[in-house]
Amino acid sequence: MTRSAAATKSAILVAAREQFARHGYHRATIRAIAAGATIDPAMVMRYFGSKAGLFEAAVTVDLELPDLSSVPAGQLGHTLIRHFLTRWEQDDTLVILLRSSIGDSKIAEHVRQVFLQQVAPTVRPAVAPSSAATRAGLVATQILGLATARYVLELPPVVAMSHEEIIAWAGPTVQRYLQGADPLDVYPSEVAR
Repeated sequence: MTRSAAATKSAILVAAREQFARHGYHRATIRAIAAGATIDPAMVMRYFGSKAGLFEAAVTVDLELPDLSSVPAGQLGHTLIRHFLTRWEQDDTLVILLRSSIGDSKIAEHVRQVFLQQVAPTVRPAVAPSSAATRAGLVATQILGLATARYVLELPPVVAMSHEEIIAWAGPTVQRYLQGADPLDVYPSEVAR
């Protein structure tokens, strides 16, 4: 039975995501990806041109961030943590990207761009314009750190936590990053030390 071009391409992407998730970018091979898709390795190159091209196609990410304009101001942090927990567990693309970005500057840049292009515009309306970039960056540190601990390193205490427990612990931190007082304004002499 012959597969259509679309079905072949889809099978390659499924196999690629599996290999990248299991082995990371550098250890995943075109041969293993082709075997997973039950095709000749040359077909992978035909459709995607290179391993890098395949990786880009396999890990395209839309964070599907919520519109925060209708969220009560005091619930922004909880809403974002809840969203990201759900999003990280919907598919393995984000975990693949995070795992592969450790030690690979090109993939790390891809992760940076995803967060810069998607998180910053989402949180900007909820924060003071003068500190929007800093606050979005701090939100990203919390989200990426939590994801690394839970989904990449699989730290047992963090893996064991329910969504509600994580939201209760991490939500207030993200809330503070978004709307807390700027420490440079509140404690300027402490920062200067």
